[in-house]
Amino acid sequence: MLRLVIAEDAVLLRAGLVELLTRGGHEVVAAVGDADALAAAVDVDRPDVVVTDVRMPPGFRDEGLRAALDLRERHPGLPVLVLSQYVATPYATRLLGAAGAQRAGLGYLLKDRVGEVSEFLDALRRVAAGETVIDPEVVRVLLRQQSADRPLARLTPREREVLGLVAEGLNNQTVGARLSITEASVVKHCGNIFMKLDLDPVEGNRRVLAVLAHLADLRGE
Repeated sequence: MLRLVIAEDAVLLRAGLVELLTRGGHEVVAAVGDADALAAAVDVDRPDVVVTDVRMPPGFRDEGLRAALDLRERHPGLPVLVLSQYVATPYATRLLGAAGAQRAGLGYLLKDRVGEVSEFLDALRRVAAGETVIDPEVVRVLLRQQSADRPLARLTPREREVLGLVAEGLNNQTVGARLSITEASVVKHCGNIFMKLDLDPVEGNRRVLAVLAHLADLRGE
């Protein structure tokens, strides 16, 4: 069971998240509707995970994201799962880029993913366990936006498939299962990818952060 603080200004969605997470066996210790209330709830309740919308009152721009970044500064190791209505890759790269040396769980999902209950709960579990989870659609947008003269053009179609799954935060075994190839083949593809993109072949969470930071650099963000 996880203890969670939820921040979502839409009353119906907030209530739906509380119901979903409670039915999933977790405890929602606070459910709030703005960034200030989120910060106060985390300071008081010290949850295991924070789930927050990107855009919240009063400006409905990036208040939730900024609150999440501030909370990670004040509470090192706090896992955060950020929800977004639309694919906004700058938000994802800001969240991950600000992680710095911290390796606590981070997630960035589209709100549509909440409707896929098992996937959403699995993403929450992975974030709580310290993993990085990025919505597949966000990864696809990042990959599509690379022009032909960029370094990603050096990758084979299979390597691009592997890179996309790695960027979602999946481990080698899961990538292999998704693509129906052996784990050894995934390791080989990853080695080729990191070599072609001039990235260090680091493992785990750092690997995801490195990939996404590289994709952000390619987009000039």
